[in-house]
Amino acid sequence: MEHGSDLIWTALGLVLVIEGLLPFISPSHWRRMFQQVQQLQDGQIRFFGLICIALGLILLGLLA
Repeated sequence: MEHGSDLIWTALGLVLVIEGLLPFISPSHWRRMFQQVQQLQDGQIRFFGLICIALGLILLGLLA
């Protein structure tokens, strides 16, 4: 494998570990949070996604 694809797979693995922590540690809290997210409007969810993308790009820029 190339170094670039190794990095992508490593990043994906890290995302899955981080995403899995809350449902593993506190499933009831995760369920309540998920129910609250379902109550949000599409625009609110898109805004949250945009903020996550921007923060991720900033972090990647700082690390590069």
